[in-house]
Amino acid sequence: MSFLRDLKVAFHSLTRTPGLAITVILTLSLGIGANAAIFTLVRGVLLKPLANRDENRLIYIRQSAPGIHDENTTFSVPEIQDLHASVKTLSAFGDFSTMDFTMVGLGEPRSIQGGVVSGNFFDVMGLHPVLGRLIGPQDDGPNAAGVVVLTYRFWATALGKDPSVIGKTVRLGSIGERSAKIIGVLEPCVPYPQETEIVSNIVTSPHHLSATMVTGRIHRMTELFGRLAPGATLDQARAELRTVYSTMKKDHPEAYSKQADFQIEARMFRDEITSGARDVLLVLLAASALVFIIACCNVANLILARTVRREGELAVRMALGASRGALRRMLLAESLVLCGAGALIGVVSARPMVAMLARYASKFSVRAIDLKVDSSLLWVGAALAIVAAVILAFVPRLPSSASSSGVGLSNGTVRITSGTNRRQQIFAVTQIAASFVLLVGASMLISTLVALQRTRTGLDTQRVLAIDVPAMSYGKTPQQVVDFYKEAMRRIDALPGVNKAAFGDVVPWRDNGPGTGGLQFSADGHVHSRGEEDPRASSRTISPGYFAALGVPIVAGRDFNALDGENKDDPVVIVSQTLAQRMFPNQDPINRHVFWTDPVLQFFPGTDADKARLVAPHRIIGVAADIDDGHLVPEPTVTVYDPLEGGVIFGGRLFIHTTRDPYALVAPITRLIRSMSADQPVEHAATLEDIRAEVLTPDRLNSLVFGVFAAVALAIAVVGVAGVLIFSVSARTREFGIRLALGSEPQRILKGVIAEGAMMAALGVLVGAAFGFVAARLAGSYFVEMKMPGALPVVISAFLLMTVAVVASLLPAARAARVDVMEALRSE
Repeated sequence: MSFLRDLKVAFHSLTRTPGLAITVILTLSLGIGANAAIFTLVRGVLLKPLANRDENRLIYIRQSAPGIHDENTTFSVPEIQDLHASVKTLSAFGDFSTMDFTMVGLGEPRSIQGGVVSGNFFDVMGLHPVLGRLIGPQDDGPNAAGVVVLTYRFWATALGKDPSVIGKTVRLGSIGERSAKIIGVLEPCVPYPQETEIVSNIVTSPHHLSATMVTGRIHRMTELFGRLAPGATLDQARAELRTVYSTMKKDHPEAYSKQADFQIEARMFRDEITSGARDVLLVLLAASALVFIIACCNVANLILARTVRREGELAVRMALGASRGALRRMLLAESLVLCGAGALIGVVSARPMVAMLARYASKFSVRAIDLKVDSSLLWVGAALAIVAAVILAFVPRLPSSASSSGVGLSNGTVRITSGTNRRQQIFAVTQIAASFVLLVGASMLISTLVALQRTRTGLDTQRVLAIDVPAMSYGKTPQQVVDFYKEAMRRIDALPGVNKAAFGDVVPWRDNGPGTGGLQFSADGHVHSRGEEDPRASSRTISPGYFAALGVPIVAGRDFNALDGENKDDPVVIVSQTLAQRMFPNQDPINRHVFWTDPVLQFFPGTDADKARLVAPHRIIGVAADIDDGHLVPEPTVTVYDPLEGGVIFGGRLFIHTTRDPYALVAPITRLIRSMSADQPVEHAATLEDIRAEVLTPDRLNSLVFGVFAAVALAIAVVGVAGVLIFSVSARTREFGIRLALGSEPQRILKGVIAEGAMMAALGVLVGAAFGFVAARLAGSYFVEMKMPGALPVVISAFLLMTVAVVASLLPAARAARVDVMEALRSE
């Protein structure tokens, strides 16, 4: 009951200083709200349990080849069979092959991200249906009927949760086409990969039933999952996997080159699906913690100033018999009132913040899309309020026994002890140090974004429209597929405003990311060292006019023409400039030959004659400037371009170079292509400029979010510095009056106060730099991609903080220089 009375007294006491109370509450609400919102986001994405049954037993197994820069080579069927036969710490394996399908028969024809699985996949993953059933063992084998399961997100967003889709038959096209019946909808969960929209059984992909898929050890295209056996741990499973894998490499050395440095690793499934968001969310959580520290330091200075002004009141209370514990309890009650109000406002403001941050985090993890605010927001806010209240209650110094005896009780001036002044300066320096760390981080992100945006890509990004028109081979011969694209380009060329239409199989930045090693090839006169692989190159299939459409120059030789590709005995190619320089240094590459040597080509679709032509020597007829379609900052690329007539078509993309608004052509091009084939998907129309901007969205959002944090921190820190100086000036009014009376120049006092503010800022920058350096080194051991900031962000942040601190010092400095001498002396 006594503490409740203290709370009532605290409330009435604070109503007498409404300006201070409002400032403290709003500052705390900012720190508490930001932290509550971000913790809710972190909990929802990284900590909340998955829908998978016994998720703590579910692991993801990865095979990589760092020697050829392939982070995930996936597995082949023979490799999976070897692991299944020998690994005992895992009770079951589930396999998943990512496939890009075209789907006809369910609304508009569309391209769709799918997966092909075996019958035990969903049992291994521990998932259930919300409608119908899932793929089971009865759906395995070449004689099973084709079946499809829809992911919940695809069913909800694309089909409006229509229950009548169950039982419908669709036509799926990939490497071969099959019909399949929709049998179920998967429960809400995080699929892997996260973009997966449908999952089908193996029979829906004719390629998976081929002998080469079943027997080819280097035919790798399958992701692998496992369930830990009862009593087995992840470390035991890792050790056994590495042992078995080592034996596999010894038994089949031809499939694991030393240069590629094949490796196997296992991690918890949760860690795998959250890895894309983990680093950025933890850094964001650290940034919000710094904002909370800055807010607490700012409020602590305000509380210190108020306590100094109340020393007379506190001394009177002690003189009347109040114990130090009672006074501290009174201060705690006041802090709880302030922090409670701040937490209430912070939690209320955190709800819309969570929604905004969830949209931000959805670029890194699909788990953020359906994030819902729960009770965790309340208890995080309450916990932060209690922490802040305890800190603020013990910051002020209670009156000494001398003051409580009546010394100076009638004195109306404010006097600051050296201890109080030192504490205020420490809090101000802490604010500046934390602000400096945030500013450097934000500056680094912003400077990186600016550099990426200014990077010259070598392409005409503004006037090139890219449209996905995937190859539809149902009922068509390969030549008919080629003829379809040729006719489509001819008709598009006739549209007003079109300079040139061309075919390619990869949209820069959207379809091809870094991390794949390409295919092994060789060239006339090239000899590689013993034990080394042939060099690797990317393979692209294009039509004549492709380079002109993208605005890329041909630096030697010529472009393809309509006759190239028709002569099967003299296949021709165009190569990138880097390939020509590396394979034919100081030589003319025109009419020299390159040829593919990668053993994986034996698994490509087609007849034996088609495969023989694929690996035959190809005559170089042209050299084009490099097109890096995987990196935002262009790197030297080794690429071989095949003509549309003789190339292998895995994807279909049309590029239209325009003289008018590119988006005005989307509708007429769609109508034109649909008039040629009603079942043809025509999707994802965008200029290369917008595609690149979309890829840059995560970098842009990072810069925005951390920039806002840094700006808020800077504003609070500046107010803190100004507040310390204003309070210092008010307490030193008599000193300034005497100095002015003795002939001191006002400019000298002005400079002295500004120098005091600059000194605090300089000390804060030094402390922040030291703390940031140590924190970055420690974080670097946990976050692989963590980098130390360059000199420019550090210098800019330091200069900005120093400048702002000096500006913030001008008001209290001017006030000190304008002290009225007589008024200052009479105040004593």
